[in-house]
Amino acid sequence: MNRTTKLVLDIVMGAVIPILILNYLTRPLGAINAYILSALVPVAWVLLDLFVITRRFNFITTYVGLSAIVRGVLAFWLVDGVLFALKDTAGFIVTALIFGGSFLVARPIMRYFLIQALDPDTLAKEASLNTLLAEAQVYRALVYGSLIVLIANVIAGIVNFYLNVIIVTAPVGTEDFNLQVARVNAITRIALTIPDMLAFGIAFWMLYRALFAHLPSEEGKDQLESDFWELVRMREAQQS
Repeated sequence: MNRTTKLVLDIVMGAVIPILILNYLTRPLGAINAYILSALVPVAWVLLDLFVITRRFNFITTYVGLSAIVRGVLAFWLVDGVLFALKDTAGFIVTALIFGGSFLVARPIMRYFLIQALDPDTLAKEASLNTLLAEAQVYRALVYGSLIVLIANVIAGIVNFYLNVIIVTAPVGTEDFNLQVARVNAITRIALTIPDMLAFGIAFWMLYRALFAHLPSEEGKDQLESDFWELVRMREAQQS
């Protein structure tokens, strides 16, 4: 499955279908049943993608799967008002705890996203990458990148909480509650992913810039045109 198809399916399953369920199936299914179904569709999609379609088990998929499980469990916690706003913000809270906790153990979480992206498939490559990540400039980029994503997530979480408080005011289990949830989801499920994507983009740009600052260049080639692991091999050859 290519990235464009995957992105479209993520939007459809994560936002479009849940909103349609809340808007059009609330009366036929009942308010509570429609609400729970709409909350479980994105969870089911994430787990289907993880265990059936991609079947890739790594740090990133574990992180995504954990967030999906949390959302799935909370779907059955039927609350309204401030508690609902807090429940709907749970994904942001989990992310903040994971990213914030990584600073406490001095292992910035972007380290694991970067390792996953670079995919060191041998012990030798893994050792070489660990050496490169220990460079002071690279470690600083890991810290700043993780901090940027954390700040973006916290801001998005605050906005998500606020929008839920002011928009979802009806009692849970009513048709109005479902329609209000659909309304806020139409805003948050897409709009709040944009700063998150930008934060990750900036973080990875910082990381690659720091990494390539410690790597040589192949003659007649821009660094980005070369194979990353070949540049790592050249670096180690120069140091030996």
